[in-house]
Amino acid sequence: MNTASDPGLVDDNALLAAIAARADRDAFAELFRRFAGRIKGFLIRGGLEPELAEETAQEVMVTVWRRATSFDPAKAGAATWIFTIARNRRIDHLRKMSRDEPDPEDPLFAPEPEATPEQEAETATRDAQVRAALATLTPDQLQVVRLAFFTGLSHGEIAEKLDAPLGTVKSRLRLSFQRLRGELGADFASELIDD
Repeated sequence: MNTASDPGLVDDNALLAAIAARADRDAFAELFRRFAGRIKGFLIRGGLEPELAEETAQEVMVTVWRRATSFDPAKAGAATWIFTIARNRRIDHLRKMSRDEPDPEDPLFAPEPEATPEQEAETATRDAQVRAALATLTPDQLQVVRLAFFTGLSHGEIAEKLDAPLGTVKSRLRLSFQRLRGELGADFASELIDD
């Protein structure tokens, strides 16, 4: 498609169709010439700084190039489709700009202190005790404990997944807790299990 000789003869929809069908660079250059400046002005009027508007207009045109095959002239004209892309990009940028910057001094951003060798040994001992206690459960009890605590399913979800009555699931969990308390001790087990 040679649009350079008389660009007025080719409408925007046809340019998009040429881009979609043949990745026509001339058609894209003409579409860019027609829309890039208008998009930049639209973005500035919409609240973006000129430099960001320039960058965003270029992003919009790259999106037009990449997504030209998704343009449907039966749904909207080329200008409407392109400006919808621009509007969505503008909204994305405004949302990013309105977010508060995180405070690097916030304690939530502080790394966890490294565990001491004593803490690591205590954790390893506790983990071994819990594994040993879990090994004393019946397969049915272990299954509901895994689904409740490792998968995070509710009692109702467990009943549905196992195709078992809700009362059966609750009973298995209660018996599991009793056994774990017996194996781990009431104080230790209550730290791990909150029923």
